[in-house]
Amino acid sequence: MMAQIIDRKRLKAEMRELLRSAQVSPRGMAAMYLLLSLSLSTVAGFADLAGGLLGTFASILSSLIDVVLAAGFVMYCMAIRRGERAEYLTLFDGFSFAGKIILLTIITDLFIILWSTLFFIPGIIAAYRYRFALYNLYENPGLTPMEALDMSKRQTLGYKSQLFLLDLSYVGWVILASLPLLLVESLLFEEMGLDGIYSIYTVAAPETLASLPLWVWDIITGLWSAAVAVFYLPHYRCTELGYFEIAKSTSGVGEGAGPQPDQGPWRNGPDDLGGY
Repeated sequence: MMAQIIDRKRLKAEMRELLRSAQVSPRGMAAMYLLLSLSLSTVAGFADLAGGLLGTFASILSSLIDVVLAAGFVMYCMAIRRGERAEYLTLFDGFSFAGKIILLTIITDLFIILWSTLFFIPGIIAAYRYRFALYNLYENPGLTPMEALDMSKRQTLGYKSQLFLLDLSYVGWVILASLPLLLVESLLFEEMGLDGIYSIYTVAAPETLASLPLWVWDIITGLWSAAVAVFYLPHYRCTELGYFEIAKSTSGVGEGAGPQPDQGPWRNGPDDLGGY
């Protein structure tokens, strides 16, 4: 089947009504996820500051746990779309197949980097090409990472530009969530130079930042971003899942579908999954 033009405004309106009927508060679930994510980010920041093997291990572990928590939040949104009750503990459901989630995330990032070495634009296209790979895995944990990626490749045919427009429609929220961080970084740039922007966990801050430790400002900006995201993240994720379901329907590629035949390494691009 051919890709269809998705009525984004109508789909967004449907998601607003759907979220209102959720038995477990979407904002409550988002707040729980975002606060845990912020805590992990803070731990990773201090671990980087500490340095050494233990610091590196703690930083990597925090990042991997965050990836699995993100999976749990998406699975909560999937349950909402199916009209099912998803408790707060759903946030931790990804740990039952955390290894596959982490492996698929690493492979996806690697392929995007490889496509980006060809040029900047192929990297962006590749990111949209793999957009549904994790969603396929969440629906069917029995899939291999390459099967999930191949399914996403076929599902996103004709939908990459529409997914890009979906992201653009939320850019105002992203900018609002980033305003305090941009303000702090601009002040750091003025008073400490470019290197100061990256010294988030140093002991003292410039006078214009009220002489607070910069890690405090990092937490403040993180809390602001989380507070803003609580209002749009559940709606955005559920709307994106609407695109995913439409793409499955029109492509004929859904839960349990397998990959196309292997044609040899690198024959069809860095990921061996063919063109865009």
